Amino acid sequence: MSAAFSGRGGAVAALVFNATVWGLSWWPLRQLQAAGLHALWATGAVFLIAVLLMAWREPQALGQVLRSRPLIALLLAAGLTNACFNWAVSIGDVLRVVLLFYLMPLWAVGLGWALLGEKPTARDLLRVLLALGGAVLVLLPEGGASPDAAAPAALGLPELLGVAGGFGFALNNVLLRREAEATPAARGMAMFLGGLLVGSGLALALGLLGQVPAPPAPWPLPGWLPLALLLALAFSASNMALQHGAARLPASVTAVIMLTEVPIAALSSVALGEQALSPGLLGGGGLILLAALLSIGPAAPAKPAA
Repeated sequence: MSAAFSGRGGAVAALVFNATVWGLSWWPLRQLQAAGLHALWATGAVFLIAVLLMAWREPQALGQVLRSRPLIALLLAAGLTNACFNWAVSIGDVLRVVLLFYLMPLWAVGLGWALLGEKPTARDLLRVLLALGGAVLVLLPEGGASPDAAAPAALGLPELLGVAGGFGFALNNVLLRREAEATPAARGMAMFLGGLLVGSGLALALGLLGQVPAPPAPWPLPGWLPLALLLALAFSASNMALQHGAARLPASVTAVIMLTEVPIAALSSVALGEQALSPGLLGGGGLILLAALLSIGPAAPAKPAA
């Protein structure tokens, strides 16, 4: 990973790869949901595979996580991110969920300032404004903001999950930068364990309350096992790319680069008939991409963790 993605440009490329995986993940998650496997159980299953693969490759990583409180915090942040996002895109409007998830720059700038001492610059604020302006354009109902235009739907469970997942992801990225001295294997194991423990834990707790159905028997079903394995491999690679990029760039920069997930999710949902293309979508996606491109430039010196 380090050899292939060395330097600032490589860190940006790694984050774009991660965003691409996340931007396309809604489709396999919906296929698993259609096969009877709830997104929370799917999250647990996918990250169980990822944890086993990491434990086989780096057997010392599990002990490193369990002995480190900061890595436990990373575990919880990553778990919140994956459980909320995966559940949201499996039941809600893909683009709406992803855009609310990417209110993340607001959280990231504040968390980066509070936890890393990274005061936002004018360029940081410009990128955030461009990104949020793009999100507003995409969220506007077709026909613009005229009085006759239909108002966007009220926030429901998918939207609330999207916001919660975005906060978790912002915290995840800030913690990755603060724990840059930890080994890549330990950071990766923390994130994979988070997806496993938080995803399956929530599924079990909500299942006891009758809110989440049990996995269909027999378990595992051949119909979803290959897809879960492929998704586990994709998430494993993308999470390693995330920690590589997030550990080398300021949190506010990471947050904006990851916004490339929005046009990826939008275009994939349009191609598969889940989303109608509109001028607002094109204009908003263009602003979001411009915000991401503005993050590629001379790096400011990293501030030491407090």
